[in-house]
Amino acid sequence: MAAKTYDVIVVGAGPGGYVAAIRAAQLGKSVAIVEREHLGGICLNWGCIPTKALLRSAEVFHLMHRAKEFGLSADNISYDLDAVVKRSRKVAGQLSGGIGHLMKKNKITVIMGAATLPAKGKVSVKTDKGTEELSAPNIILATGARARELPGLEADGDLVWTYKHALQPKRMPKKLLVIGSGAIGIEFASFFNTLGADVTVVEVMDRILPVEDEEISNFARKQFEKQGMKIIAKAMVKKLDRAAPKVTAHIERDGKTEMMEFDTVISAVGIVANTEGLGLEALGAKIDRSFVVTDQYCRTGVEGLFVIGDATNGPWLAHKASHEGVMVAELIAGGHPHAVDPSSIAGCTYCHPQVASVGLTEAKAKEAGYTVKVGRFPFIGNGKAIALGEPEGMIKTIFDAKTGELLGAHMVGAEVTELIQGYVVGRQLETTEEDLMNTVFPHPTLSEMMHESVLDAYGRAIHF
Repeated sequence: MAAKTYDVIVVGAGPGGYVAAIRAAQLGKSVAIVEREHLGGICLNWGCIPTKALLRSAEVFHLMHRAKEFGLSADNISYDLDAVVKRSRKVAGQLSGGIGHLMKKNKITVIMGAATLPAKGKVSVKTDKGTEELSAPNIILATGARARELPGLEADGDLVWTYKHALQPKRMPKKLLVIGSGAIGIEFASFFNTLGADVTVVEVMDRILPVEDEEISNFARKQFEKQGMKIIAKAMVKKLDRAAPKVTAHIERDGKTEMMEFDTVISAVGIVANTEGLGLEALGAKIDRSFVVTDQYCRTGVEGLFVIGDATNGPWLAHKASHEGVMVAELIAGGHPHAVDPSSIAGCTYCHPQVASVGLTEAKAKEAGYTVKVGRFPFIGNGKAIALGEPEGMIKTIFDAKTGELLGAHMVGAEVTELIQGYVVGRQLETTEEDLMNTVFPHPTLSEMMHESVLDAYGRAIHF
Protein backbone atom coordinates (compact mmCIF):
# COMPACT_ATOMS: atom_id res chain seq x y z
CA MET A 1 0.00 0.00 0.00
CA ALA A 2 1.43 3.39 -0.98
CA ALA A 3 2.36 5.73 1.86
CA LYS A 4 0.02 8.66 2.45
CA THR A 5 1.92 11.85 1.75
CA TYR A 6 1.72 15.14 3.66
CA ASP A 7 3.76 18.35 3.77
CA VAL A 8 4.31 17.97 7.52
CA ILE A 9 3.95 15.05 9.93
CA VAL A 10 3.96 15.83 13.65
CA VAL A 11 4.69 13.00 16.10
CA GLY A 12 3.15 13.73 19.51
CA ALA A 13 0.06 15.85 20.22
CA GLY A 14 1.11 17.66 23.39
CA PRO A 15 1.43 21.46 23.66
CA GLY A 16 4.43 21.38 21.31
CA GLY A 17 3.02 19.04 18.69
CA TYR A 18 -0.58 20.19 18.41
CA VAL A 19 0.48 23.86 18.22
CA ALA A 20 3.07 23.05 15.52
CA ALA A 21 0.35 21.21 13.56
CA ILE A 22 -2.11 24.12 13.81
CA ARG A 23 0.46 26.73 12.76
CA ALA A 24 1.64 24.59 9.82
CA ALA A 25 -2.01 24.15 8.71
CA GLN A 26 -2.62 27.91 9.01
CA LEU A 27 0.37 28.40 6.69
CA GLY A 28 -1.30 26.23 4.04
CA LYS A 29 0.51 22.95 4.68
CA SER A 30 -1.18 19.51 4.64
CA VAL A 31 -0.60 18.09 8.12
CA ALA A 32 -0.94 14.75 9.91
CA ILE A 33 -0.43 14.36 13.65
CA VAL A 34 0.32 11.04 15.33
CA GLU A 35 -0.49 10.48 19.02
CA ARG A 36 -0.22 7.22 20.93
CA GLU A 37 -2.26 8.18 24.00
CA HIS A 38 -4.16 11.46 24.51
CA LEU A 39 -4.57 14.63 22.48
CA GLY A 40 -3.05 17.40 24.60
CA GLY A 41 -0.22 15.16 25.82
CA ILE A 42 1.03 15.11 29.40
CA CYS A 43 0.46 18.84 29.95
CA LEU A 44 -3.29 18.80 29.43
CA ASN A 45 -4.00 15.29 30.69
CA TRP A 46 -1.44 14.54 33.40
CA GLY A 47 0.55 17.70 34.06
CA CYS A 48 0.08 21.46 34.03
CA ILE A 49 -3.71 21.60 33.82
CA PRO A 50 -4.97 18.90 36.23
CA THR A 51 -2.35 19.86 38.84
CA LYS A 52 -3.53 23.48 38.73
CA ALA A 53 -7.11 22.27 39.23
CA LEU A 54 -6.03 20.28 42.32
CA LEU A 55 -4.00 23.20 43.68
CA ARG A 56 -6.97 25.52 43.24
CA SER A 57 -9.08 23.21 45.43
CA ALA A 58 -6.32 23.27 48.07
CA GLU A 59 -6.14 27.08 47.86
CA VAL A 60 -9.91 27.44 48.40
CA PHE A 61 -9.71 24.96 51.31
CA HIS A 62 -6.86 27.00 52.84
CA LEU A 63 -8.88 30.25 52.45
CA MET A 64 -11.97 28.66 54.06
CA HIS A 65 -9.87 28.02 57.16
CA ARG A 66 -8.98 31.72 57.20
CA ALA A 67 -12.63 32.84 56.88
CA LYS A 68 -12.59 34.54 60.31
CA GLU A 69 -9.81 36.94 59.22
CA PHE A 70 -12.14 38.22 56.49
CA GLY A 71 -15.15 38.65 58.80
CA LEU A 72 -16.76 35.45 57.50
CA SER A 73 -17.65 32.18 59.16
CA ALA A 74 -17.27 28.65 57.87
CA ASP A 75 -17.75 25.67 60.16
CA ASN A 76 -16.94 21.98 59.88
CA ILE A 77 -14.68 22.57 56.89
CA SER A 78 -13.77 19.33 55.15
CA TYR A 79 -13.02 17.96 51.71
CA ASP A 80 -13.90 14.94 49.59
CA LEU A 81 -10.67 13.81 47.91
CA ASP A 82 -12.55 11.84 45.24
CA ALA A 83 -14.59 14.91 44.31
CA VAL A 84 -11.45 17.09 44.20
CA VAL A 85 -9.80 14.58 41.82
CA LYS A 86 -13.00 14.26 39.77
CA ARG A 87 -13.08 18.02 39.18
CA SER A 88 -9.42 17.96 38.13
CA ARG A 89 -10.06 15.11 35.65
CA LYS A 90 -13.12 16.93 34.27
CA VAL A 91 -11.07 20.08 33.62
CA ALA A 92 -8.40 17.98 31.85
CA GLY A 93 -11.04 16.13 29.81
CA GLN A 94 -12.71 19.33 28.68
CA LEU A 95 -9.43 20.74 27.36
CA SER A 96 -8.31 17.48 25.75
CA GLY A 97 -11.65 17.37 23.88
CA GLY A 98 -11.02 20.94 22.76
CA ILE A 99 -7.80 19.86 21.03
CA GLY A 100 -9.77 17.33 18.94
CA HIS A 101 -12.04 20.17 17.85
CA LEU A 102 -9.04 22.34 16.88
CA MET A 103 -7.57 19.51 14.79
CA LYS A 104 -10.86 19.16 12.86
CA LYS A 105 -11.24 22.91 12.42
CA ASN A 106 -7.74 23.14 10.91
CA LYS A 107 -8.25 20.03 8.72
CA ILE A 108 -5.39 18.15 10.39
CA THR A 109 -5.43 14.35 10.01
CA VAL A 110 -5.22 12.71 13.45
CA ILE A 111 -3.77 9.19 13.60
CA MET A 112 -3.86 7.43 16.98
CA GLY A 113 -0.98 4.98 17.33
CA ALA A 114 2.73 4.53 18.09
CA ALA A 115 5.15 5.98 15.54
CA THR A 116 8.60 4.96 14.36
CA LEU A 117 10.82 6.67 11.77
CA PRO A 118 12.01 3.84 9.49
CA ALA A 119 13.78 6.18 7.03
CA LYS A 120 14.26 9.86 6.24
CA GLY A 121 10.87 11.44 5.50
CA LYS A 122 8.96 8.30 6.55
CA VAL A 123 6.74 7.60 9.55
CA SER A 124 5.29 4.19 10.30
CA VAL A 125 2.33 4.11 12.73
CA LYS A 126 1.13 1.03 14.58
CA THR A 127 -2.61 1.55 15.09
CA ASP A 128 -5.44 -0.67 16.38
CA LYS A 129 -6.15 -1.61 12.78
CA GLY A 130 -2.60 -2.46 11.70
CA THR A 131 0.25 -0.34 10.36
CA GLU A 132 -0.09 2.92 8.45
CA GLU A 133 2.80 4.23 6.34
CA LEU A 134 3.14 8.01 5.99
CA SER A 135 5.67 10.21 4.25
CA ALA A 136 6.53 13.93 4.39
CA PRO A 137 9.54 16.11 3.60
CA ASN A 138 9.21 17.62 7.11
CA ILE A 139 8.79 15.68 10.34
CA ILE A 140 8.39 17.42 13.70
CA LEU A 141 9.07 15.18 16.65
CA ALA A 142 7.27 16.30 19.83
CA THR A 143 7.28 13.07 21.82
CA GLY A 144 7.74 14.69 25.23
CA ALA A 145 9.12 13.07 28.35
CA ARG A 146 8.16 10.92 31.32
CA ALA A 147 9.10 10.79 35.01
CA ARG A 148 12.64 9.66 35.68
CA GLU A 149 12.84 6.63 37.96
CA LEU A 150 15.88 5.99 40.13
CA PRO A 151 16.98 2.41 40.90
CA GLY A 152 15.39 1.26 44.15
CA LEU A 153 12.94 4.17 44.16
CA GLU A 154 10.71 2.91 41.32
CA ALA A 155 7.00 3.68 41.59
CA ASP A 156 4.55 0.84 42.27
CA GLY A 157 1.36 2.93 42.35
CA ASP A 158 0.62 1.77 45.88
CA LEU A 159 3.29 2.94 48.32
CA VAL A 160 5.49 4.82 45.84
CA TRP A 161 3.88 7.21 43.35
CA THR A 162 4.88 9.20 40.27
CA TYR A 163 3.01 12.40 39.38
CA LYS A 164 0.41 10.26 37.54
CA HIS A 165 -0.50 8.33 40.68
CA ALA A 166 -0.44 11.56 42.73
CA LEU A 167 -2.99 13.11 40.35
CA GLN A 168 -5.45 10.29 41.04
CA PRO A 169 -4.59 9.38 44.61
CA LYS A 170 -6.27 6.22 45.86
CA ARG A 171 -5.98 7.54 49.42
CA MET A 172 -5.03 10.68 51.30
CA PRO A 173 -1.42 10.23 52.52
CA LYS A 174 -0.99 10.71 56.26
CA LYS A 175 2.81 10.82 56.24
CA LEU A 176 4.21 11.74 52.83
CA LEU A 177 7.77 11.82 51.56
CA VAL A 178 8.42 13.86 48.40
CA ILE A 179 11.75 13.14 46.72
CA GLY A 180 12.86 16.17 44.71
CA SER A 181 11.94 19.83 45.20
CA GLY A 182 11.66 21.10 41.64
CA ALA A 183 8.32 22.49 40.43
CA ILE A 184 6.53 19.09 40.32
CA GLY A 185 7.75 17.93 43.74
CA ILE A 186 6.96 21.22 45.47
CA GLU A 187 3.49 21.53 43.89
CA PHE A 188 2.46 18.08 45.17
CA ALA A 189 4.10 18.73 48.56
CA SER A 190 2.10 21.98 48.79
CA PHE A 191 -1.18 20.32 47.72
CA PHE A 192 -1.04 17.41 50.19
CA ASN A 193 0.36 19.59 52.99
CA THR A 194 -2.55 22.04 52.64
CA LEU A 195 -5.02 19.14 52.85
CA GLY A 196 -3.45 18.01 56.11
CA ALA A 197 -0.76 15.45 55.27
CA ASP A 198 2.48 15.45 57.29
CA VAL A 199 4.93 16.24 54.46
CA THR A 200 8.71 15.84 54.28
CA VAL A 201 10.65 16.99 51.20
CA VAL A 202 14.15 15.64 50.47
CA GLU A 203 16.35 17.56 48.01
CA VAL A 204 19.84 16.52 46.87
CA MET A 205 20.93 20.13 46.16
CA ASP A 206 21.73 22.60 48.94
CA ARG A 207 18.29 24.27 48.69
CA ILE A 208 14.75 23.66 47.45
CA LEU A 209 13.63 24.99 44.05
CA PRO A 210 17.31 24.94 43.05
CA VAL A 211 16.86 26.68 39.68
CA GLU A 212 15.36 29.76 41.37
CA ASP A 213 17.22 32.75 42.77
CA GLU A 214 18.63 31.82 46.18
CA GLU A 215 16.79 34.60 48.04
CA ILE A 216 13.47 33.47 46.56
CA SER A 217 14.20 29.80 47.40
CA ASN A 218 15.02 30.71 50.99
CA PHE A 219 11.88 32.86 51.34
CA ALA A 220 9.70 30.04 49.93
CA ARG A 221 11.33 27.51 52.27
CA LYS A 222 10.52 29.64 55.33
CA GLN A 223 6.86 29.88 54.22
CA PHE A 224 6.61 26.10 53.62
CA GLU A 225 8.14 25.38 57.03
CA LYS A 226 5.72 27.83 58.64
CA GLN A 227 2.94 25.72 57.06
CA GLY A 228 4.36 22.61 58.75
CA MET A 229 6.38 21.10 55.91
CA LYS A 230 9.70 19.48 56.81
CA ILE A 231 12.52 20.13 54.37
CA ILE A 232 15.78 18.18 54.26
CA ALA A 233 18.30 19.66 51.80
CA LYS A 234 21.71 18.27 50.76
CA ALA A 235 20.34 14.77 51.32
CA MET A 236 19.65 11.65 49.28
CA VAL A 237 17.10 8.88 49.58
CA LYS A 238 19.37 5.86 49.11
CA LYS A 239 16.71 3.18 49.27
CA LEU A 240 13.13 2.40 50.25
CA ASP A 241 12.11 -0.67 52.25
CA ARG A 242 8.51 -1.44 51.34
CA ALA A 243 6.34 -3.34 53.78
CA ALA A 244 2.72 -2.27 53.29
CA PRO A 245 1.25 -0.15 54.73
CA LYS A 246 4.64 1.48 55.45
CA VAL A 247 7.76 2.52 53.56
CA THR A 248 11.04 3.03 55.38
CA ALA A 249 13.27 5.55 53.64
CA HIS A 250 17.04 5.49 54.12
CA ILE A 251 17.98 9.19 53.99
CA GLU A 252 21.68 9.99 53.77
CA ARG A 253 22.89 13.40 54.93
CA ASP A 254 26.41 14.51 55.91
CA GLY A 255 27.65 10.93 55.63
CA LYS A 256 25.04 9.66 58.11
CA THR A 257 21.98 7.60 57.24
CA GLU A 258 18.67 8.20 58.97
CA MET A 259 15.67 5.87 58.70
CA MET A 260 12.23 7.49 58.45
CA GLU A 261 8.82 5.87 58.05
CA PHE A 262 6.11 7.05 55.65
CA ASP A 263 2.87 5.65 54.24
CA THR A 264 3.37 7.25 50.80
CA VAL A 265 6.33 8.41 48.71
CA ILE A 266 6.16 10.66 45.62
CA SER A 267 9.22 10.51 43.40
CA ALA A 268 9.80 13.74 41.44
CA VAL A 269 13.44 13.49 40.41
CA GLY A 270 13.39 14.86 36.88
CA ILE A 271 12.43 13.55 33.46
CA VAL A 272 13.59 11.24 30.66
CA ALA A 273 12.76 12.06 27.03
CA ASN A 274 10.56 9.64 25.06
CA THR A 275 13.14 9.18 22.30
CA GLU A 276 14.00 5.49 22.41
CA GLY A 277 12.70 2.96 19.88
CA LEU A 278 11.86 5.61 17.27
CA GLY A 279 14.83 4.90 14.99
CA LEU A 280 16.46 8.30 15.55
CA GLU A 281 20.06 7.08 15.86
CA ALA A 282 19.82 5.14 12.59
CA LEU A 283 18.75 8.39 10.87
CA GLY A 284 21.81 10.15 12.26
CA ALA A 285 20.24 12.23 15.06
CA LYS A 286 22.45 12.79 18.11
CA ILE A 287 21.06 11.87 21.53
CA ASP A 288 22.51 13.10 24.82
CA ARG A 289 21.13 11.48 28.02
CA SER A 290 17.83 10.69 26.24
CA PHE A 291 17.37 14.24 24.81
CA VAL A 292 17.84 14.87 21.07
CA VAL A 293 20.56 17.43 20.35
CA THR A 294 19.28 20.33 18.19
CA ASP A 295 20.38 23.80 17.15
CA GLN A 296 18.50 26.96 18.19
CA TYR A 297 15.94 26.33 15.44
CA CYS A 298 15.23 22.77 16.68
CA ARG A 299 17.04 21.26 13.64
CA THR A 300 18.69 17.89 14.23
CA GLY A 301 21.20 17.88 11.38
CA VAL A 302 19.02 15.27 9.64
CA GLU A 303 17.36 16.98 6.69
CA GLY A 304 13.66 17.68 7.33
CA LEU A 305 13.72 16.38 10.94
CA PHE A 306 12.97 18.80 13.79
CA VAL A 307 12.62 18.06 17.51
CA ILE A 308 10.71 20.38 19.87
CA GLY A 309 9.64 20.49 23.52
CA ASP A 310 10.62 18.07 26.26
CA ALA A 311 12.37 15.66 23.85
CA THR A 312 15.14 18.24 23.35
CA ASN A 313 17.07 20.90 25.32
CA GLY A 314 15.49 22.56 28.36
CA PRO A 315 13.88 24.42 29.93
CA TRP A 316 11.25 21.66 29.81
CA LEU A 317 8.13 23.79 29.86
CA ALA A 318 4.89 23.58 27.88
CA HIS A 319 5.04 27.22 26.75
CA LYS A 320 8.55 26.74 25.37
CA ALA A 321 7.35 23.68 23.41
CA SER A 322 4.41 25.63 21.94
CA HIS A 323 6.61 28.51 20.90
CA GLU A 324 9.10 26.14 19.29
CA GLY A 325 6.23 24.48 17.42
CA VAL A 326 5.24 27.83 15.89
CA MET A 327 8.85 28.68 15.08
CA VAL A 328 9.47 25.36 13.28
CA ALA A 329 6.18 25.57 11.32
CA GLU A 330 7.16 29.05 10.13
CA LEU A 331 10.65 27.87 9.21
CA ILE A 332 9.18 25.00 7.16
CA ALA A 333 6.86 27.46 5.38
CA GLY A 334 9.88 29.56 4.33
CA GLY A 335 9.61 32.23 7.03
CA HIS A 336 12.43 33.76 9.08
CA PRO A 337 11.27 33.38 12.70
CA HIS A 338 13.37 34.43 15.68
CA ALA A 339 14.99 31.55 17.55
CA VAL A 340 13.48 30.83 20.98
CA ASP A 341 15.74 32.33 23.66
CA PRO A 342 15.69 30.03 26.72
CA SER A 343 16.66 32.92 29.02
CA SER A 344 13.47 34.80 28.10
CA ILE A 345 11.15 31.95 29.08
CA ALA A 346 9.45 32.33 32.44
CA GLY A 347 9.23 29.50 34.95
CA CYS A 348 6.13 29.28 37.17
CA THR A 349 5.53 27.08 40.22
CA TYR A 350 1.99 27.00 41.62
CA CYS A 351 2.74 26.06 45.22
CA HIS A 352 1.53 28.23 48.09
CA PRO A 353 3.09 30.85 47.94
CA GLN A 354 3.60 30.86 44.17
CA VAL A 355 7.05 31.29 42.63
CA ALA A 356 7.84 32.79 39.20
CA SER A 357 10.99 33.96 37.45
CA VAL A 358 12.54 34.96 34.14
CA GLY A 359 16.14 35.58 33.08
CA LEU A 360 19.27 35.42 35.21
CA THR A 361 19.41 34.93 38.96
CA GLU A 362 21.64 37.35 40.88
CA ALA A 363 24.34 34.68 41.22
CA LYS A 364 24.22 33.76 37.51
CA ALA A 365 24.37 37.43 36.45
CA LYS A 366 27.49 37.98 38.56
CA GLU A 367 29.00 34.72 37.25
CA ALA A 368 28.43 36.01 33.70
CA GLY A 369 30.54 39.06 34.56
CA TYR A 370 27.82 41.68 34.98
CA THR A 371 27.99 44.47 37.55
CA VAL A 372 24.44 44.40 38.87
CA LYS A 373 21.90 46.67 40.48
CA VAL A 374 19.33 44.71 42.50
CA GLY A 375 15.92 45.94 43.64
CA ARG A 376 13.48 44.30 46.03
CA PHE A 377 9.98 45.07 47.20
CA PRO A 378 8.02 43.15 49.87
CA PHE A 379 4.31 42.34 49.61
CA ILE A 380 3.84 43.88 53.07
CA GLY A 381 4.42 47.33 51.48
CA ASN A 382 1.60 46.90 48.94
CA GLY A 383 -2.00 47.98 49.62
CA LYS A 384 -3.63 45.35 47.38
CA ALA A 385 -1.60 42.51 48.95
CA ILE A 386 -2.69 43.60 52.44
CA ALA A 387 -6.35 43.94 51.33
CA LEU A 388 -6.16 40.41 49.87
CA GLY A 389 -4.72 39.12 53.15
CA GLU A 390 -1.53 38.03 51.32
CA PRO A 391 1.26 40.08 52.92
CA GLU A 392 3.96 37.42 52.55
CA GLY A 393 6.03 37.74 49.40
CA MET A 394 8.74 39.57 47.53
CA ILE A 395 9.65 40.83 44.05
CA LYS A 396 13.30 41.06 43.06
CA THR A 397 14.71 42.64 39.90
CA ILE A 398 18.27 42.50 38.56
CA PHE A 399 19.70 45.09 36.16
CA ASP A 400 23.00 45.53 34.34
CA ALA A 401 24.48 48.56 36.15
CA LYS A 402 26.20 49.74 32.94
CA THR A 403 23.31 49.62 30.45
CA GLY A 404 20.14 49.41 32.55
CA GLU A 405 19.17 46.13 30.82
CA LEU A 406 16.69 44.02 32.81
CA LEU A 407 18.70 40.82 33.35
CA GLY A 408 16.24 38.92 35.52
CA ALA A 409 13.12 39.10 37.69
CA HIS A 410 12.19 36.74 40.52
CA MET A 411 9.04 36.62 42.60
CA VAL A 412 7.42 34.72 45.43
CA GLY A 413 3.90 35.38 46.73
CA ALA A 414 0.23 35.48 45.73
CA GLU A 415 -0.51 35.48 41.96
CA VAL A 416 3.12 36.03 40.90
CA THR A 417 2.65 33.47 38.09
CA GLU A 418 0.32 36.05 36.50
CA LEU A 419 2.60 39.04 37.23
CA ILE A 420 5.82 37.62 35.75
CA GLN A 421 4.64 38.15 32.16
CA GLY A 422 5.07 41.91 32.59
CA TYR A 423 8.81 41.42 32.93
CA VAL A 424 8.84 38.80 30.14
CA VAL A 425 7.35 41.38 27.74
CA GLY A 426 9.86 43.93 29.05
CA ARG A 427 12.78 41.64 28.27
CA GLN A 428 11.40 40.81 24.83
CA LEU A 429 11.17 44.54 24.03
CA GLU A 430 14.72 45.05 25.40
CA THR A 431 13.46 47.47 28.00
CA THR A 432 15.73 49.42 30.33
CA GLU A 433 15.18 50.60 33.89
CA GLU A 434 14.20 54.04 32.53
CA ASP A 435 11.29 52.62 30.47
CA LEU A 436 10.02 50.66 33.46
CA MET A 437 10.34 53.62 35.82
CA ASN A 438 8.37 55.81 33.40
CA THR A 439 5.57 53.27 33.06
CA VAL A 440 2.42 54.05 35.07
CA PHE A 441 1.16 50.99 36.96
CA PRO A 442 -2.52 50.93 38.01
CA HIS A 443 -3.44 51.31 41.68
CA PRO A 444 -4.31 49.37 43.74
CA THR A 445 -2.72 46.29 42.15
CA LEU A 446 -0.06 43.77 42.99
CA SER A 447 1.71 44.92 39.80
CA GLU A 448 2.74 48.16 41.53
CA MET A 449 5.33 46.10 43.40
CA MET A 450 7.01 45.40 40.06
CA HIS A 451 7.44 49.16 39.61
CA GLU A 452 8.68 49.64 43.17
CA SER A 453 11.21 46.81 42.81
CA VAL A 454 12.68 48.55 39.73
CA LEU A 455 12.75 51.89 41.59
CA ASP A 456 14.46 50.20 44.53
CA ALA A 457 17.31 48.93 42.32
CA TYR A 458 18.14 52.60 41.71
CA GLY A 459 17.52 53.82 45.26
CA ARG A 460 14.18 55.42 44.37
CA ALA A 461 11.53 53.17 45.98
CA ILE A 462 8.63 55.26 47.32
CA HIS A 463 6.70 52.92 49.62
CA PHE A 464 9.54 51.15 51.36
